Amino acid sequence: MRLNYLIPILSIIIFLSGCSASYKQLSTMEDKKSNSFQEHLLNEYKKRATFEAEEMHDWNSAKLYSEKALKSIETDEIYPEEISYWKLPEKNIDEITIAYDNLMTIYKDAKRIDPFNLARAISSLDCWSEQQEENWQTWDIDNCKNDFLNAMHDIYEKISIQKDELETSNKKENNLKNETKDEVTIVTKNKNEELMQIIYFDFDEFNLSELSKQKIKLFLDNYSNAIEEYLVVGHTDTKGTKNYNFSLSIKRAEVVKEILVNYGINQSSIKILGKGEESLAVNTPDNTKQPANRRVEIKKTN
Repeated sequence: MRLNYLIPILSIIIFLSGCSASYKQLSTMEDKKSNSFQEHLLNEYKKRATFEAEEMHDWNSAKLYSEKALKSIETDEIYPEEISYWKLPEKNIDEITIAYDNLMTIYKDAKRIDPFNLARAISSLDCWSEQQEENWQTWDIDNCKNDFLNAMHDIYEKISIQKDELETSNKKENNLKNETKDEVTIVTKNKNEELMQIIYFDFDEFNLSELSKQKIKLFLDNYSNAIEEYLVVGHTDTKGTKNYNFSLSIKRAEVVKEILVNYGINQSSIKILGKGEESLAVNTPDNTKQPANRRVEIKKTN
């Protein structure tokens, strides 16, 4: 009887020693400025491991984050845990699955273009899933979710900017090759040269997250005094038929227009357009999912 009583206690001791071993190894490592994808991952997971160990005393989560931080020293092939790893509430599975799919779609491009925000997105998706599995600290769920959405938004923008820069570079090269005397019009980068806010959507969705609403409000707080008329342009990726995507792009633009009106913008000063799968931010083949293309652009009309 006594042996049967000791077995669970010994199991707990062994488990905790394993947790503390990986965390102890990680915690003795000196913090330093990160410059590479692997270093970004190390720092992001170390922060999460420290929080779980020191603040929450959640050694199971601390072990996961510590092991992923240590693994990032050896390899840059680090991904968020697959959805099946977590025991998520049924009502949250679809939302987190979409988030996972979006991240994996842009993973390779993001590693090259924006490794810092990719590391943020990976670690915060694990955090969001972990907190959602526990499903009681709503503030931590929201924090991790918003960290993920902000990181993904920044990645989408950088992917779009790189596309603009590539097109501009190609136009310059073509004009030099052709040696024409026609005036050359250079495409400017919207992020730097034009008053514009981009809002991104999940696949086949036209609802806005709270984070997206906050971004619209911040845009208005900063620039509404400089804008008399707004142009709201909806876009989709190429997955689905052209007719369906055109209709979806209109719905997305209408939802954003409604938010603008709710924030006090006169309805008569807002024009909406649907572009469907035309004017892609990232060129893809037909019938291809691409999160950076699923967007609405809020612009100042000329």
